[in-house]
Amino acid sequence: MDWRDLPHTHCPRGGEVETLRFALDRVRQQFAWKTGGLTAEQLRRQHPPSTMTLAGLVKHMAFVDDGFTARAAGQPLAAPWDTRTWVENDRWGWASAVTDEPEELYELWYAAAARSRASWEQLSANGGLDVAVEDPDPEWTTNRRRVLIDLLEEYLKHTGHADVLREAVDGVRGNDPA
Repeated sequence: MDWRDLPHTHCPRGGEVETLRFALDRVRQQFAWKTGGLTAEQLRRQHPPSTMTLAGLVKHMAFVDDGFTARAAGQPLAAPWDTRTWVENDRWGWASAVTDEPEELYELWYAAAARSRASWEQLSANGGLDVAVEDPDPEWTTNRRRVLIDLLEEYLKHTGHADVLREAVDGVRGNDPA
């Protein structure tokens, strides 16, 4: 798969839900473009002083998509995230990604993005963004809207990281693949 395989909605005058989902589709497409088509060595390459890798970004964003979506749906984490805590998953994803083959990383991320996209279509329907997302710590109780915006923010931040790392790997630059 590559970025061209991702659904991309057209939304010149959408409402809140349509615009948020459009923005998430668009940034996922940019992320896929910035991280796609690379060899294992390119994905694993560090650029000191940072220890961040494109492989780590891909696996981290698979976790973010699955994790934020599960939280918004009130569901537990599914495999491969279900045997660790949230913090342990975050650390594990970054560290283990450098031993994963590119095909495994891309498959993990594309599947997580597809699951998340399908779930958010349902979660955001009929006023669904106003549904409370409970947390054992009352200070972290929020609503689906906030979780969706947090997901978008994670993608925006890490797509920026991918942009810088990808340029260092092979010179690919730009804002949109199309």
